[in-house]
Amino acid sequence: MKRRQFFAAAGAGVLTVTLAGCSLVPVIPKRPTSTADDALGWIRHENGRYTLWLPSAEMGQQISVAMQGLAAAELGVPPAQVHLQLPSTRHIARVRATVGSASVQDFALPLARACATLREALAQGQTTGTLAARDIAPSALRSLQPRTGATKETAVAPGQLHALVTGQPLFAGDTRLPGLLYGRVLRAPVSAEITSRPQAWDETAARADPACVAVVQHPRLAQMGSLGLGIVARTPSALDRIEAALAVQWQVEDGSAFEQAAIDERIDIDTHLRRGALQHRLRKDELPTDTAWTLDLRMDVPLAAHAPIEPRSATAHWLAAADQGIALKVWAGTQDLFYMRDVLARQFSLDAERIEVQACRIGGGFGGRTLCTVELEAAVLAQAVGAPVKVQWSRAQEFAQGFQRPPSSHRVRAQVQGGRITHWWHALASSHILFTPAAMPVWMQTLADLAGDSGVARGAQMPYDVPQQRIEFTAQRLPVHTGPWRGLGAGPNTLVVESAMDECARLAEADPLDWRLKHTTDERLAQVLRRAGAESRWPERPASDATTLRGRGIAGGIYKGASYAAAVADVEVQRATGQVRVVALWCAHDCGLVLQPDGVRAQTEGNLVWCLGMVLHEQLPVARSGVAAASFADYPLPRMGDIPPLHVHLIDSSAPPTGAGETAMVAGAGAIANALRDATGVRFARLPVRSADVLQALSTRD
Repeated sequence: MKRRQFFAAAGAGVLTVTLAGCSLVPVIPKRPTSTADDALGWIRHENGRYTLWLPSAEMGQQISVAMQGLAAAELGVPPAQVHLQLPSTRHIARVRATVGSASVQDFALPLARACATLREALAQGQTTGTLAARDIAPSALRSLQPRTGATKETAVAPGQLHALVTGQPLFAGDTRLPGLLYGRVLRAPVSAEITSRPQAWDETAARADPACVAVVQHPRLAQMGSLGLGIVARTPSALDRIEAALAVQWQVEDGSAFEQAAIDERIDIDTHLRRGALQHRLRKDELPTDTAWTLDLRMDVPLAAHAPIEPRSATAHWLAAADQGIALKVWAGTQDLFYMRDVLARQFSLDAERIEVQACRIGGGFGGRTLCTVELEAAVLAQAVGAPVKVQWSRAQEFAQGFQRPPSSHRVRAQVQGGRITHWWHALASSHILFTPAAMPVWMQTLADLAGDSGVARGAQMPYDVPQQRIEFTAQRLPVHTGPWRGLGAGPNTLVVESAMDECARLAEADPLDWRLKHTTDERLAQVLRRAGAESRWPERPASDATTLRGRGIAGGIYKGASYAAAVADVEVQRATGQVRVVALWCAHDCGLVLQPDGVRAQTEGNLVWCLGMVLHEQLPVARSGVAAASFADYPLPRMGDIPPLHVHLIDSSAPPTGAGETAMVAGAGAIANALRDATGVRFARLPVRSADVLQALSTRD
């Protein structure tokens, strides 16, 4: 190694590593900024027909509807006349991954300018040739004009909804090709952080099944420390039989066993604080050593899963192409099709242009579809058997082999004087998110930690005005893999911040809504807080009775410094059983100019349900050196009967559009936790809060 360069910017989450002559550096995702000239490659007009190649992944967030509607408005045609295509690396230039609720923010303006350029060219009779996009001011673009009322709907092409409800092939698992075979990669039943490999298996018994095509050993079937064993069958139903017949025995690294206690110990915040200052500080105000803390609050948030409805799938087909033609085509539900292509190019020593990745609709992504996993498995198996192969993970594989939302441990101390918070200290320990151990070896993560994982820190900086603050964190590599998860650290961190704000309000004997308004000079934050309070009729607090405790809570926040949300929750707690039920949720949401109001409401509702799960349901069990959940029976989620009426109120805004999909995470969970505190008089420090926890707390309180 002749040189090493390391540049990192924690606030932007940017990491560049150059190791000359070193092949151990994993592929780094590229995040280009798309221009209007790039967008001219997304929208095309031929023979009187408009085609829009969507620059984003569609995973139920309705970005396809928003972009289709924007293009139609700018072109001056009905949405049905804009034919929509999901992206392919063959048809559009490299774009950013679909992450961080940033698709509208990243792509709306370039697409609008490209469509305006195309419209003007067609009006002048230019139907062929190359266009150069005009740098048109947003105020001059038809599609980005403020609407009268945020509830005003835009026209939607019926084709997309019709395709969904009629079961048309939209998802990666729907891919059908002539001669298609079905594959699976078997792995040791332990975390991929542990070195494991197949040691012995009965190939003769497996091949006795007439549906067995191949048993595949290959070093490319490694996923971090886990080396797998591939099987290929003529039918998907045969895979279970072949796996059972193989009876694989696994070699697992000695001394690597762990249980839940090992995870709890590594992120215990008090253990870290006893060692001194944490590794990274977001606010560095030096607090007086003799501070008399009015509040000292410890909270712990557990490991959680993405739990998408659709387990991931990919189909790979090696093509008999000319030397410079496409050699490999992959159909996948991915949030970053160009990163997927880059990884496959590295693995198979191919020019990236010889690989085509076709994006399919995703049945739930949430950050979990950013790495190359099932896609590589399918490509290896397809190459081994010389035929197209589809690999569909099972639910158990989705839990065990995907990365998870990291657990976190928090301590917040605050001083309240003269009716205000004067000093604030928030310390937290968690595991990595952007610097995910599912893709980064230990040495590289150690380098990255010099900058600090901004995903872990997201949401830790409070949105309120407190003169003296210290905010610090550390990230610890865990024996289970963690990584990007809806909102990154914003969900857990803002839940803790809003819980502590509520406790400070109680200590000051102040109304929680007035308390927040008193501590902010940000008018957009104040606006959503007031709107949530008004829509919920905040002063009309629910009253408890002989059988039921009732409470109301409020919370607010700013997502990525750009989008705003506030929520109010009403809860009921049964005195006899401890059962908690959220009976109503109100949310005021400001993400700037809203292109597709119905889609923003739907995303906000989904986010609020996720918040409910965070507080009351979700905890991913760990046992026997890995994730212990194999089905939704092992991982409780909110069910339809748990969902209260959801009242979403969009703020009229002429500000540029910002992220919508994850914004409500900064408010919903805090509102529910604060309502539970209001009902029971108890601040629950460990999540999720189950009926047994409530009964124990009530008995202790009484």
